[in-house]
Amino acid sequence: MTRWSVRLFLVVVCVMAFPYRSPAPLIYRPGEGWVYEKPGEVGSWQRTRAKDQLEVAQQAFDTKDITLAMKASQRTVRVWPLSDYAPQAQYLVGRCYEAQGFEQKAFKHYQELLQKYPKTDKYEEVLKRQLAIAHRKLGVEYVYGVTGAVEQATSTSFTFPSFSTIFFKRLSTVEMYENIVKNGPYSEVGPIAQMNIGAAHEKKKDYPDAVKAYQRAADRYADRPDILGDATFKTGIAYNKQARTAEYDQTIASKAIETFSDFSTLHPDDKRAPDALKRIESLRTEQSRGAFETAKFYEKRNKPLAAKIYYNEALNKDPGSVYAEIARLRIEDLNRRSGTNQ
Repeated sequence: MTRWSVRLFLVVVCVMAFPYRSPAPLIYRPGEGWVYEKPGEVGSWQRTRAKDQLEVAQQAFDTKDITLAMKASQRTVRVWPLSDYAPQAQYLVGRCYEAQGFEQKAFKHYQELLQKYPKTDKYEEVLKRQLAIAHRKLGVEYVYGVTGAVEQATSTSFTFPSFSTIFFKRLSTVEMYENIVKNGPYSEVGPIAQMNIGAAHEKKKDYPDAVKAYQRAADRYADRPDILGDATFKTGIAYNKQARTAEYDQTIASKAIETFSDFSTLHPDDKRAPDALKRIESLRTEQSRGAFETAKFYEKRNKPLAAKIYYNEALNKDPGSVYAEIARLRIEDLNRRSGTNQ
């Protein structure tokens, strides 16, 4: 017997003497993807009726077997999409993704539930779950209107995202809130979502779009005094922030003053009314300063007529400010030098 034959014989003996259990098979199912199943488990969770398949999914979810719950609920939706059990199965798919920490995917599957099965009895709950996901993405510091009902839907665990999640098309925070508003504009969470569209734009320092979002909330929910007041005040805040970034742009400051004035007039008993008045004073002082700086610019370039126009504007914007007093003196000096009294 040759040396090669001896080696082959020994390999065969070792394989027969020490059998090796193969790993769980990797199985692909359309709509479910690649999954591992233990030997003897393949197909053991599958049922021939939608009702029975959903029962497997629900029982697995209740016992926190999220992997099995996901497979069974996905199969229910895929095989019996028009059955009475498909909406609950679609809901469980979202719950499973949420429990695993894949909140973008959870939001997407909740969205599919509301679009495919708008008569589901889970409609309001799903809206609140979507809102909670969007809140977590926006961040606690910026969230508007978190209620106890929403907080009940925020518990979730976290696992490291899979490759499918990494390459999954993600929604922006604004897109999430826009979907929620579209799903239920006059639901319990609709106004909250609309207000948070503005908050999301503010977070990005996109103040013009924040203004538009708050104004839309004020227009759409004008019959809700609480939302109307909040939206008006936050519109003023967004204008105020925008005015700080727009040097010499008196138009934005004027819009902020107008908005805060409306708020103070319509909501005189609101606890924020004194703050609105202070902001008006500050904005007027800032307008006076801007006009004063423009006047100085023209005076340095030997354009006294233009300088006097802006010194007068500084005087009129905030007569009590330090800029107004200096502007008055500059106007007198320019008149004296030009030999006029105007």
